[in-house]
Amino acid sequence: MTPLAENSRPAVAAVIGLGSMGLGMARSMKRAGLDVIGYDITPAAVDRFVADGGRGAATPADAAREADIVVCVVVNGAQTEAVLFGPESVASTMKTGAVFISSATMNPAVARNLAQRVEALGLHYLDAPISGGAAKAALGELTIMASGSSQAFDRARPGLDAMAGKVYDLGGAAGTGAAFKMINQLLAGVHIAAACEAISFAAKQGLDLDKVYEVITASAGNSWMFENRVPHVLAGDYTPLSSIEIFVKDLGIVQDMARSERYPAPLAAAALQMYLAAAGAGMGRDDDSSLARLYALLSGAELPGPVKEPQSL
Repeated sequence: MTPLAENSRPAVAAVIGLGSMGLGMARSMKRAGLDVIGYDITPAAVDRFVADGGRGAATPADAAREADIVVCVVVNGAQTEAVLFGPESVASTMKTGAVFISSATMNPAVARNLAQRVEALGLHYLDAPISGGAAKAALGELTIMASGSSQAFDRARPGLDAMAGKVYDLGGAAGTGAAFKMINQLLAGVHIAAACEAISFAAKQGLDLDKVYEVITASAGNSWMFENRVPHVLAGDYTPLSSIEIFVKDLGIVQDMARSERYPAPLAAAALQMYLAAAGAGMGRDDDSSLARLYALLSGAELPGPVKEPQSL
């Protein structure tokens, strides 16, 4: 059934940020019957969505003007704040009662601050970080970790149902969804680092890496990240599906949160140093499985495919 807004027309959704995640989310909502308007800082991204039958906008403010739901899929809290309150801001044109769905990964304190400012304008704010990657976004099967008022959930429901396979209602306070996402990112970052360390160590031992993958994925040492990321290493393909810089950012946020709580997070801290080293070696925009290449550079292990020479170590 086509999702309807209050006046019985198809709900209008604006998507700010049409990268690999945002484009899939926009397409999923359009496929579900919403009227979707897309904006991205890169005009070619907007053109791509328009070619799919969506509508494009020249600015975030223009995209949000008609929208019942504004979905913001940018990198971090600072970019989210700029979308909301910077030049050509969506907060200046959103209709009273519309909902802003914030999907960027950010410090929970930043999410709480943004929610207060948005709600003071008569708008709704849903703290709704996402997990699942570009493939799940394209299928409308993301996991969304959402927190906000019941009114925000109600307003956002047509978009949530279209974009997600699973929506977790984590309570009425913005910031809770962001905190759940940071726990996920702590684990994801550490697990990727461990997977890359293990497969590079296997290479250093001269083991058959395809056989290592077969054995470990059938054994207790397996993890979702080992199973997902090690094939990139075996193929020698580091095309960025999730970049090193993402975990420089996210594990940095984890460390900020832990420091403020006087909470020790040594495994996350060690993993962060490896991501920082990989970024410093010129791999920041490459796939996060490039940590394996960093281990190879440090140890002389031989991995499939070319190993990028470091710019600095």
